[in-house]
Amino acid sequence: MGFYEEFKNICFVDTLDNTGFNFKGKQAIISSLSSENSERINEQNKRKISIIIGNPPYNANQMNENYNNKNRKYPFIDKRIKDTFIKYSCAQKTKAYDPCSRFFRLAMDRIAENGIIAFIINRTFLDSASYDGWRKCVRDDFSNIYVIDTKSDVRDNPKISGTKHNVFGIQTGVAIIFLVKKQNESGNAKIHYFSLTDEQTRKEKLVFFNTTALKEIVFSNIEPDSHNNWLNLDDKCSDFSNFTPLVEKYSLFRMTSLGVSTNRDEWVFDFDEDTLKDKIRYFIESYNAQSKRLKGVQKDELDDKLATDIKWSESLKSKFLKGVKLIFDENYITRFIYRPYAFRFYYSDKHLSDRLTANHYAICGETLTANNRGICFSGINSSKPFMTLATYKIWGLDFLEKTQCVPFNYYDDNGNQIDNITDWGLKQFQENYKNNKITKEDIFYYVYAVLHNPAYRKKYEINLKREFPRIPFYDDFKNWCNWGKTLMDLHINFETAAPFNLKRVEKVPPKQKRPKLFDVVPTNQLPESEQAERSPKPRLKADKEHGSIELDDQTTLTGVPKEAWEYRLGNRSALEWVLDQYKEYKPSDPTIAEKFDTYRFADYKEKVIDLLKRVCTVSVKTMEIVSAIKK
Repeated sequence: MGFYEEFKNICFVDTLDNTGFNFKGKQAIISSLSSENSERINEQNKRKISIIIGNPPYNANQMNENYNNKNRKYPFIDKRIKDTFIKYSCAQKTKAYDPCSRFFRLAMDRIAENGIIAFIINRTFLDSASYDGWRKCVRDDFSNIYVIDTKSDVRDNPKISGTKHNVFGIQTGVAIIFLVKKQNESGNAKIHYFSLTDEQTRKEKLVFFNTTALKEIVFSNIEPDSHNNWLNLDDKCSDFSNFTPLVEKYSLFRMTSLGVSTNRDEWVFDFDEDTLKDKIRYFIESYNAQSKRLKGVQKDELDDKLATDIKWSESLKSKFLKGVKLIFDENYITRFIYRPYAFRFYYSDKHLSDRLTANHYAICGETLTANNRGICFSGINSSKPFMTLATYKIWGLDFLEKTQCVPFNYYDDNGNQIDNITDWGLKQFQENYKNNKITKEDIFYYVYAVLHNPAYRKKYEINLKREFPRIPFYDDFKNWCNWGKTLMDLHINFETAAPFNLKRVEKVPPKQKRPKLFDVVPTNQLPESEQAERSPKPRLKADKEHGSIELDDQTTLTGVPKEAWEYRLGNRSALEWVLDQYKEYKPSDPTIAEKFDTYRFADYKEKVIDLLKRVCTVSVKTMEIVSAIKK
């Protein structure tokens, strides 16, 4: 046109701040750009909006508090979410305050009595337990819901790893949703669903969208179940709700607990106790020095003034502002089951772990060292196949995945040991099997055996992702009890299992024409570069086809039986979990990488060889019992 034409309805505003629909210039800086801006915003808010289109951000929260890039807080919209999406949710932990949920809540409040909301969203809204409350609310508020599910969530289906199947070339599955509102017809909305496949490539999916009109899509109708689930509904699994609940108002166990979550694993865990002490002393010195330097600092100034040589979290910043001082104490160091069949030392000062709760002390005792048996299992919304593993030590949230634990007993405030299996639960078993001699310990073993039953896991796979396990009554209680006891003894005492007879094969290094000077000097007295030259290069690779494990370029273990690989926890065998945990890697924390990167596989090689032999025995014997359960 050769000249600018003013658009008189443009508004500069953070949409999520504009929720009261009576804008009063909350954003002073933006408002100052134009004296007309606030007037325009208020004028717009008076108008009827019939269509809202968006592709809201999918992030739930920042990955690292040190990045100082957290989501803003929006008190008004978050209260609306609390009173709706969260109010009607049965999930224990929800990400319902993520930006996408906030924009949904805003749009649902803002749309006219006749209107359409069209969003491109994270597909977890369709099937995650965290969004069951949202699914109820959209059904209550609208008359029709149309969903086009593009699938391709890599976390849900590792077989499509990478990004070539995802419409946006990302890891997160994507869906398009249309929420249709008609006056006097809203409530109990009809759900119309169409799905592409995981296997279709990104290019194929984009061609579909480019060449297919909405009216050409053949949608199927969905009738949600009583738990507001839309997908993966199976009448064959309807009996699951009739089984004995693990943890509810009337249930087998009184209490359960999520695992410990530290938010600074690289700082508070280590294979080497002395290295852990060095890291913690450094952390505490830095924290206390900053506490002294920034005494009296205001909350809104803190993020810009804190040094990031240590790992901060919102919880630790809160303690910092309250003047909490950290004191090093060796008594906080304990053994921790970090991943399946892999212990680490843990510094258990509750100030340095974001989730170390009263439940953990109730289960593991005042010093977190009580040898209390617990059945751990993967929690709700886990992406991996259901898994369970017993332990007698304190465990982490990522020990399995979103790990829950039901202990055999727990301690009250006076240190008294209390049965965690309820009298109600005991009565159910005694009456069902007509046997008053059944004990709570028998039931504990029975539960562990049931959770290892391949038929149970396969049939109720979807249920086990959505809710806590429920326990059926199988015939021959005594056999199930014995299987569970044997499995639990194997898994808890894996470090003392008999070593499996794996053959150790050593490659003979080529002879050197002239021995180097450092060939006769102890390795630990050499410069680092020469130590690396002398030490074999770590491999830690499993070769299932040939039944071998390559530890480094010098040593291989052979003779691993096929059955050992079949004992899996999630997507890995037990042996692979051991290999994964003892690999060398560069720490992600820059301070750890610079000052405390002391782990070398060569220092643990003999220990790992011994551990692999014992876990091999555990794996083979576990599969023997699982085979008996199958029969």
